[in-house]
Amino acid sequence: MEKLRTWHEFLIEQLAAREEAIGYLQVSLEEYLVDGDTPFFLKGLRNVIEAQGGISEVAKQGGIAPKALSKFLFSEDALQLGTLSTILKALGWRLSIEPLAAESHSSEFASEQLTPSNAPLETSPEQVAESPQA
Repeated sequence: MEKLRTWHEFLIEQLAAREEAIGYLQVSLEEYLVDGDTPFFLKGLRNVIEAQGGISEVAKQGGIAPKALSKFLFSEDALQLGTLSTILKALGWRLSIEPLAAESHSSEFASEQLTPSNAPLETSPEQVAESPQA
């Protein structure tokens, strides 16, 4: 008899594939940019990190203290761009900028899309590395 899996088990299995994980995280980021739902984005990032080896492994790859990574992943504070960049680098990825749809390329359109609920991407290098890097 075939063992039934939970949705989470299936998801983690799928996210072990690099391209699947990138697509999943891209959708999570796009949703965050639309509605500013930090917990939703961080849940997506936690799922990807779990599938890619777990907090300990990703922290080691990024030169981040596991405790600092865990604190970031379970925080409801504004996202720290420096920390997010370090995590993505540990996964072998990076943030990139892409043009919006061809309908409008004006900065006016872009500024209309940023609302107080989704604007708080901040940088703080102090929070990126709590432990010395090797």
